[in-house]
Amino acid sequence: MEFSIKGNVTDIFNKIIFYGEVVVGDGKIKSINKIGEEKIDEKFILPGFIDSHVHIESSMLVPSEFARLAVVHGTVATVSDPHEIANVCGMAGVEFMIANGKTVHFKFNFGAPSCVPATIFETAGAALNAADVDVLLQKQEIKYLSEMMNFPGVLHGDEEVMKKIASAKKYNKPVDGHAPGLRGETAKNYIAAGISTDHECFTAEEALDKLQYGMQILIREGSAAKNFEALIELMHGHADNMMFCSDDKHPDSLVEGHIDLLCKRAVAKGIDVFKVLQAACINPVLHYKLEVGLLRAGDAADFIVVEDLTHFRTLQTYIDGVLVADRGKSLINAEKAGLINQFDCAEKVEANFSINDNGAKEIFVIEAMEGQLITNKLTATPKVVNHQIVSDAANDILKIVVVNRYKNAPIAISFVKNFGLQQGAIASTVAHDSHNIIAVGVDDESICRAVNLVIKEQGGVSAVTFNGCNDMVLGLPVAGLMSNDDGYTVAANYTAIDTMVKEILGSTLAAPFMTLSFMALLVIPHLKLSDLGLFDGDRFGFVG
Repeated sequence: MEFSIKGNVTDIFNKIIFYGEVVVGDGKIKSINKIGEEKIDEKFILPGFIDSHVHIESSMLVPSEFARLAVVHGTVATVSDPHEIANVCGMAGVEFMIANGKTVHFKFNFGAPSCVPATIFETAGAALNAADVDVLLQKQEIKYLSEMMNFPGVLHGDEEVMKKIASAKKYNKPVDGHAPGLRGETAKNYIAAGISTDHECFTAEEALDKLQYGMQILIREGSAAKNFEALIELMHGHADNMMFCSDDKHPDSLVEGHIDLLCKRAVAKGIDVFKVLQAACINPVLHYKLEVGLLRAGDAADFIVVEDLTHFRTLQTYIDGVLVADRGKSLINAEKAGLINQFDCAEKVEANFSINDNGAKEIFVIEAMEGQLITNKLTATPKVVNHQIVSDAANDILKIVVVNRYKNAPIAISFVKNFGLQQGAIASTVAHDSHNIIAVGVDDESICRAVNLVIKEQGGVSAVTFNGCNDMVLGLPVAGLMSNDDGYTVAANYTAIDTMVKEILGSTLAAPFMTLSFMALLVIPHLKLSDLGLFDGDRFGFVG
């Protein structure tokens, strides 16, 4: 079928806008015909937006449902690292994501997870060695080697790590980086090993350091980690080497917007619109060699129609010439996905979460940081009741636990600050990167109930009150990470439980569940908790 659309054609490569007609046939752009030199007061036609680094699993949606929500905001493709599900289900998990993504009109571009498990200091459900990664990199659907979180392994020439990087080079596929805080010579050496991107910069100085060594910098704005404000001014001078990404985005946030919102904010900051669109549309395609059209004759007909180049409200989204979203309504029809999981954990009792007072004058406390994945390492005087160390809600020092979900094992227990809960507890099986059960609470009974709710669901997020009257759970039966229900329903249910945590339990965090999910992420400094114990990210070892 052939059709055409008229509007202000936005040519990002040549930095011009003209009134013209885009002719589409057989899924490709047959021609772009200029009608007039000047743009007129009409819709704008431009390439579709691309999220240059995202874990689809963090949306709590399977890929097909993620696509349904994303296309409404003009997103036509993602660069997706499936290491969340790989840590749970291994190769089968990656295959699940690829297969489900193929059921809808959307361009998922998956990577080969490089760090499964992320470290040896936690219990994951699977492991991918260098041979497994090589097999994945041979697949057409695998476009790159996913974020190399083991930057110490890169810097010290770890044999297994270097084999994975060598495989990516062998197949001419880029290697994604992950090196928060790395500066100077260490950053230079990390990049020299073949690492091409980083989405973990949280200061402009760090990003500049990496840019000068030839690295591509991704501006991340997710549900928990937000680096837009710190990095956006760099786009004035470095647009050729920057992209936008969300990394981890919860379903309620995806309903509100995606890369379109970052474009809107960037233009409002005074960044030239062509530089903004280069980062949002062009750079990911060129860097990752994606099969995504860029609004040129002969390209795949992947483009969007927006109201203006200020707010970027998407009127229509086309992928391979198929209209997939029209004026706020998704036209993708996704079938319900099957289930894949790995969960072997018995329900717990309250006594499992107690800590005996051993007379210590101080305890270590993880300080969660709003809008950041890094945490601080604090100490505090323990609150002791009946010879047990308990949560101290008055000082916002709460008990945090990690429960092995793959087998019955001792529970790791510590303390955390800045969640602000005044009663009850929250729990989740979304706990990067091994996805054991993580929970924070005011009292042991509430923590136990929250943990058992997600165990009964074989994965999910839960919130409980002190008296149990308003307990809620959102089941995530796909690997304990995703729902296989309608995406908009999942988003509404997540909004309800998130609201409960803030309004009834009292959390002061903007995204309490997303923040909770990163309290076990050992590869981000400074202090985290795995199922095996309290971990010092600076020393890269357990706290004594």
